[in-house]
Amino acid sequence: MSRLKEIYSNEAVPKLIKQYGYKNVMQVPHLKKIVLNIGVGEAVSNAKAMEAAEKDLTAIAGQHPVTTRSKKSIANFKLRQGMPIGLTVTLRGERMYEFFDKLINAVLPRVREFAGVSPDSFDGKGNYTLGIKEQIVFSEIDYDSIDKLRGLEVTIVTNADTDEEGRHLLEALGMPFTRVEG
Repeated sequence: MSRLKEIYSNEAVPKLIKQYGYKNVMQVPHLKKIVLNIGVGEAVSNAKAMEAAEKDLTAIAGQHPVTTRSKKSIANFKLRQGMPIGLTVTLRGERMYEFFDKLINAVLPRVREFAGVSPDSFDGKGNYTLGIKEQIVFSEIDYDSIDKLRGLEVTIVTNADTDEEGRHLLEALGMPFTRVEG
């Protein structure tokens, strides 16, 4: 069992039950999945960009990404329907917990001038999305072998009913939110 899963079971669950007065352990929110997404807009004109982004995302996630394709044609961007424009990976189970642990303890502290993540990036249903500007903050990426700095989007999907419950779940697991003054 991963370290983060033990923290969830031994610390987060009792804390959330006490805080919200859940009657059953099954009511306590938990992580469902983590989705990593890279948009590769330059793939329209540069086919090698997709391969490089795929190599990076595979190294970061430890799992092969799925290619996302455009849904419609946009002439101004020279984009046709069905062209590859991004990559996505869905992590569940043990890999999800290992990635989240790595994210909060190794990756986020490496971000320049990091002061915590915004507590406002919830979607209204307890899911949190975080944007990372450069893939080089991940230790798996070799700085000398990258062709271009790319950002990626990390979406943490929970089964929490509200943003507040989702935030308290992520805080209990160690997510470093910035404190809102006021």
